[in-house]
Amino acid sequence: MPDCQERTALTPGELLTPAERLRLILVLGVLIALGPLTVDMYLPALPAIRDDLMTTEAAVQLTLTGTLAGLGLGQLLVGPLSDAVGRRRPLLVGVAVHVVASVGCALAPDLVALGGMRVLQGLGAAAAAVVAMAVVRDLFVGMAAAKILSRLMLVMGAAPVLAPTLGGLVLALVSWRGVFVVLAILGVAITVVAAMLLPETLAPEDRRRGGPLGTLRDCGRLLGDRPYVGLILVAGLAMSSLFGYVSGSSFVFQQVYGLDEQQYAIVFGLGAVGLIIATQCNVRLLRRFAPAQVMTGALVAGTAAGVVLLLLAATGVGGLPGLLVPLWLVLAACGLALPNAPALALSRHGEAAGTAAALLGAVQFGVAALTAPLVGVLGAGATGMAVVIAGGMAAATAVALLVVRPWQIEASVTPAGPVAH
Repeated sequence: MPDCQERTALTPGELLTPAERLRLILVLGVLIALGPLTVDMYLPALPAIRDDLMTTEAAVQLTLTGTLAGLGLGQLLVGPLSDAVGRRRPLLVGVAVHVVASVGCALAPDLVALGGMRVLQGLGAAAAAVVAMAVVRDLFVGMAAAKILSRLMLVMGAAPVLAPTLGGLVLALVSWRGVFVVLAILGVAITVVAAMLLPETLAPEDRRRGGPLGTLRDCGRLLGDRPYVGLILVAGLAMSSLFGYVSGSSFVFQQVYGLDEQQYAIVFGLGAVGLIIATQCNVRLLRRFAPAQVMTGALVAGTAAGVVLLLLAATGVGGLPGLLVPLWLVLAACGLALPNAPALALSRHGEAAGTAAALLGAVQFGVAALTAPLVGVLGAGATGMAVVIAGGMAAATAVALLVVRPWQIEASVTPAGPVAH
């Protein structure tokens, strides 16, 4: 009898064999990669697009804004839909929309058409991101979910770094339109992989009923859960530190410290490697500490490193090496905090995992998307970038301590799943 009771406490994901779990992680990793590749792969082609379509640099950059807008809106649409009809259908339809939009981008005769297709691309890519997160919550909770998300962070950290490089390789062989052909082929491949290897993880009896009013009720209940709101804000603010680094580092390292493109790529890549290593260390830390403990410790350490970064950037003490050490420590702290905050947030609301994942993604995207223009407003110097990075970590820490109150939330997540709220 004790064995039976122990088995009933296991989540569906814990019943998977090691081979099945590895296959699941690989499939979800492919889904997670679609968004970053869609956003970043065409970045090296922006000058060519500007010249070919005879427009301005600012106008071309609006196509990037359109993609990000599609990603944010798409998450809010797909999440509740996946709670109502299951995970597979919204995923397959969304990726199909991405494929069609990618072909449309490749054939776009002008910037208006390209911008419209980029919005659709973002909508399609959002389906892959939301469903991947919802599937994790369908199968895992708490510490197990944090471990899976740590593995997926490997992809989330590597994809944005590799995407421009891949785009550059494509541009060496074909025109900018070929980048979108490659994205279309990638979308087809993801559709095939998901159709063959990703099972439906939301049983019919667990699907949400009630249509739009039911979705609004779910959103109201989620937004009324103080720790959940705090956790998604923590995830967004920590991501804003990463966006501050990504958006400001090119100007700082090349214009302020005089690195060339190759040297900048090495420095940027080393930071990404540090982030990825930290996400994988998270799995080991979770063997000894609870997810909330790891998250809180990482945020406090990241805030301290951010303050040192700001002081060194403002004074110029230590030069570039002095800047890089605290910067990489902040990135490592993000690598530890980011898997645990979403895992804890999603573990609280398994009954509406799609909607919970959608709000999480939309808030992460919305908070972090404000970072790039803020870095620009503060100037191209190291101090402006450091202000955003340190400010994001400090705000995330404050929200964690004052709103989430991590010492209170661990008891609300049991090994078998979240308790009712």
